[in-house]
Amino acid sequence: MADMHLPSGHPPVKQGKIGVLLINLGTPDGTDYGSMRRYLSEFLSDPRVIEVPQPIWQLILQGPILTFRPSKSGRAYKKVWMEDGSPLLFYTRAQAEKLNQRIGSDSLIVDFAMNYGNPSIKSKIDALKDQGCTRILTVPLYPQYSATTTASVNDRTFKALMKLRWQPALRTTPAFHDDPNYIDALCASLKDSLSKLDFEPDVLLMSYHGIPKSYFDKGDPYHCHCHKTTRLVREKMGWDENFIRTTFQSRFGPQEWLQPYTDKTLEALPEDGVKKVAVAAPAFISDCLETLEEIAMEGRDSFLEAGGEKFASLPCLNDSDIAVDLLETLVKRELGGWL
Repeated sequence: MADMHLPSGHPPVKQGKIGVLLINLGTPDGTDYGSMRRYLSEFLSDPRVIEVPQPIWQLILQGPILTFRPSKSGRAYKKVWMEDGSPLLFYTRAQAEKLNQRIGSDSLIVDFAMNYGNPSIKSKIDALKDQGCTRILTVPLYPQYSATTTASVNDRTFKALMKLRWQPALRTTPAFHDDPNYIDALCASLKDSLSKLDFEPDVLLMSYHGIPKSYFDKGDPYHCHCHKTTRLVREKMGWDENFIRTTFQSRFGPQEWLQPYTDKTLEALPEDGVKKVAVAAPAFISDCLETLEEIAMEGRDSFLEAGGEKFASLPCLNDSDIAVDLLETLVKRELGGWL
């Protein structure tokens, strides 16, 4: 809104609005080599993601890794690419649009950004400020906190503000791995997805994106947050401990990551007599490469080739009413005192 009390002849000033920025991990602009290289270079250059001295790491990253990995990653992205871009971009945009329809107004604007790739956090903070937002709430879309995800989003948000002479007031939402509203949403989604299967799983894997074990040893709470999410879901659903299990996926490089590994678990389960499996990915609010290609395609093939009979990859919350309900609840709570 324009300030109605400015002196005569003063340039118009937009101020007094509130911005809400949903922020997810990121996405390449396309599946071609150049797009993939730019995206991977930005992502893997983040010191929150790869804790190796940058001069050493950049020699490795910009040399052998980014010579070969963009083509491999591009082939994987092509399997899940949508008409409107990557699934993560599609669902995050839809979440922001639906939430804006619910709570948006002349004085409250809901938008979205990506930590890596486009649209960038800086571009969206600049856009919200240009629209008159003097208060901004950022919502890192990671239920379980990790320095590699939530902290990275906060770092880049603060860095964007460092460039501004007139900074908006800023709030960031905390992790919500044990929030009753998130657990309710997760349970409702799991119940609905399981009811639509043509088989009853022997085991449900809760597969979370992994982090190097050394990060956990240094104090990252992510491992604990993941196990707590699984435990709360198990207790609410009344499931046996042998039915629902926590595993970790998407490891990168030679070092040890959080275990047990999802891929190794899927390969071993048939030998233990587990022939029917469903996999959920609670660390992801939206389906993405890691759920649609790594789990739904590669994981399925590994399980069936090892002797499994039935496999299902359960969808994330995505832009369902359940997801938008959850986001609305979280956002309204964190906007307390501002609205």
